[in-house]
Amino acid sequence: MARDRRGDDIYTRPLRRILIGALALILLGLFLLWRIDSPRVERLRVAIVDRVVPNLDWAMAPITRLYAMAEGFRSYAALYEQNQELRRELQQMRAWKEAALQLEQQNAKLMAQNQLRLDPKLTSVSGVVMADSGSPFRQSVLLNVGASDGIQDGWATTDGLGLVGRISGVGETTSRVLLLTDVASRIPVIIQPSGQRAILAGDNSAAPLIEFVESLEKVRPGDRVVSSGDGGVFPAGLLVGQVALDRNKRLRVRLAADYERLTFLRVLRSRPIERITDPGDLVVPPQVPSAAGAPAGAIPPTGKGVEGADG
Repeated sequence: MARDRRGDDIYTRPLRRILIGALALILLGLFLLWRIDSPRVERLRVAIVDRVVPNLDWAMAPITRLYAMAEGFRSYAALYEQNQELRRELQQMRAWKEAALQLEQQNAKLMAQNQLRLDPKLTSVSGVVMADSGSPFRQSVLLNVGASDGIQDGWATTDGLGLVGRISGVGETTSRVLLLTDVASRIPVIIQPSGQRAILAGDNSAAPLIEFVESLEKVRPGDRVVSSGDGGVFPAGLLVGQVALDRNKRLRVRLAADYERLTFLRVLRSRPIERITDPGDLVVPPQVPSAAGAPAGAIPPTGKGVEGADG
């Protein structure tokens, strides 16, 4: 084996030196040819370029293709950034649209009832979503606000545009938010503009079901769904989403909240509605017995009885 290698080296080394020398001479000749400033040499250079360059298109094809791919990637990156910017602007426009609709409805009610007294504005606490504990059996998120911030069980949470869920567990510095899509979530809602009351039931899908609708024929896809406030679960008038039909022709809600980008949530401070247990004096006047044995607040049946008493 050693002899064979030595024999190969004896033949290949001189051949390699000859090739390297020839290549060096060719490159030197091309260099000198391109450096000579003469009309004849210029015509020779042009003739060489015309003869050689068109035949090298196949060699330039990969480079041209790579350049086109690079330009396409740059265009794609620019379009992606533009698309993200348009998404953010669309989200802001939806929030402004919802605010405008709420103000329009509130203005119409105030114009219809000049003596209407509005409920106090809800204050809120903002929190950052720390972790997403979503699973096939439970969908919830964790916030970095808790009992030390005054958070209580049952309070509603929004992402600034639509209802997200409710507080279902409070720690000292953290709290758990049960999403509307969770199978354990049930909230009363109103479908506008028909005013139909229903129950929004989560089923671990992106679009919760609408159940127990009063009149199905009055509900149309695209109708707005807001919280009704029944039972004191949520404040009334919070946007939930829009009505949609699934493949099985069941009513669902396309949620207004952006569940794919839950980064910051607002916890709405709500107080339980005070219940009236005393009927009050205006409903039933107090019955205080008089000295004659008749109630003090008793009214004679006719005016003649009053005259007879005076006489």
